[in-house]
Amino acid sequence: MKIVEDTHIEYEIEAGIISASYISDYRISVHFEDGTSKLIDFETFLSKSQHPSIQKYLNIEKFKQFKIINGNLNWNNYDLIFPLSDLKKGTIQ
Repeated sequence: MKIVEDTHIEYEIEAGIISASYISDYRISVHFEDGTSKLIDFETFLSKSQHPSIQKYLNIEKFKQFKIINGNLNWNNYDLIFPLSDLKKGTIQ
């Protein structure tokens, strides 16, 4: 989607997420507004992180508790969230 403002500046808004399904381990299937889907594996990102607020999502039960909020994949009210552009690529780094 493109937005054109009165100042004649154009910018694109990344297609939001309309649904997401837990698959297995740390993999989630994500479906975007533009009709594309990605299977994203979060395990490498989570296991490489040294930050306790990220590492706690290695607990599979916590990891499975994601929600879609305002078109974003979100854990625990924005405790963990990823840029849509990364999710759209299908890789988290």
